[in-house]
Amino acid sequence: MSMTRIAAAAVGLVAAMSIWTRAATKAEYAKLADEIEARVQRDVIGAWFPHCVDRANGGFHAEWSRDWKRLPSQGRTIVFQSRMTWVSAQVAMRYPARREEFLGYARHGVRTLSDVLWDKQRGGFLWSNQEKPDAAKLLYGHAFGIYGAAAAYQATGDQAALDLAKRAFQWLEEHYHDEVNGGYFDVVTADGKPIPAPDPVTPQNARMGGFIVGYKSQNAHIHTLEALAELYKAWKDPLVRKRLEEMLVIVRDKIAVEPGCLNLWLTWDWRAVPDHDSFGHDIETGFLLLEAAESLGLGHEARTMRMARMLVDHTLDFGFDHQFGGVYDKGYAFSTAHDKKKVWWSAVEGLNALLLMHELHGKETDRYWQAFVKQWSFIRDHMIDPDYPGIYEECEADGRPIRTQKGHQWKAAYHDGRSFMNTVERLRRMSR
Repeated sequence: MSMTRIAAAAVGLVAAMSIWTRAATKAEYAKLADEIEARVQRDVIGAWFPHCVDRANGGFHAEWSRDWKRLPSQGRTIVFQSRMTWVSAQVAMRYPARREEFLGYARHGVRTLSDVLWDKQRGGFLWSNQEKPDAAKLLYGHAFGIYGAAAAYQATGDQAALDLAKRAFQWLEEHYHDEVNGGYFDVVTADGKPIPAPDPVTPQNARMGGFIVGYKSQNAHIHTLEALAELYKAWKDPLVRKRLEEMLVIVRDKIAVEPGCLNLWLTWDWRAVPDHDSFGHDIETGFLLLEAAESLGLGHEARTMRMARMLVDHTLDFGFDHQFGGVYDKGYAFSTAHDKKKVWWSAVEGLNALLLMHELHGKETDRYWQAFVKQWSFIRDHMIDPDYPGIYEECEADGRPIRTQKGHQWKAAYHDGRSFMNTVERLRRMSR
């Protein structure tokens, strides 16, 4: 890190300390809203659009260097394309001055989801347009396809987007849903049959992408919860509601456990498989649980509120840098973080969840506000690139960049876009 940037960070740290130790004012909420809004414009919307919109090849181009030079395409994946479709829809709905422009991008995204990534022979979303015809299908990607299509319908009102979301939900119901144990199978065959765990499980046959064959994952299930919540906003279907209620209970009562952790892996009948604790997923799920409850019209339902807060509190107690801010990457239930890297998606999801907790509980404690201000200071001073728009992928605990590529199949505008836009809206509401 340059001496200039170290000095700037020190100045920011001193300034931030003035509001770490006392209650926030409406003026401070408004000031931070303006500051983060500027980052939405520079580091999310301005960084990605319109140059990621690939008119020649369809969809959104994913691969970009730190200075936004176009890198060779790795194809079109359902996760990236769905996330960018969702972001396009959100910008269209939240920024009236850019509505027509981003409605066009959302429709552009839906065409890729429908024409390129939907399996026209067997149904279901392909993981990639470069998959072999008999490649297995993954719940995680399918859920994001629903998520993107449902958001696009809310923005555009296009029946084609809703039809795609409905078709995807029906395939989810017929092929991924576990009628015996509840929840969903993570990995199915190309034609939608659940794939059991190999016997024996070995390092060579266990993983399919980031998922374990024959097991259920918290990652796929929290994002299926998210997708169903988005779909239910668009389509008040009784079965969608039933499955959203089912997923809320499963994530809250089976995947999440005291003292505020998520089991990363579980057997089909929901027995936990030991592994580390992912603090970023914990704090993200605190938000997703409350978002799902809101979509269902449950309000501040006590059991969901308790677990959401517990997930955020555990992250603060075991996986948070209280000196400088920043969510650490990995730890365990009862010991502090052992992997203290700070990854962009965990950082911004932390920002979003911490402010939500402050809005809900700020009258009884200032811990969420203090952590929020530290978190934003770290993101602003260390993770946002001072030279080129966008946010670094990963930093050391002290803020030194490790990975600086701005875009790839797993790094879209989704985590930072959602967090920053939600945070601005919440700060503005609180400032009033």
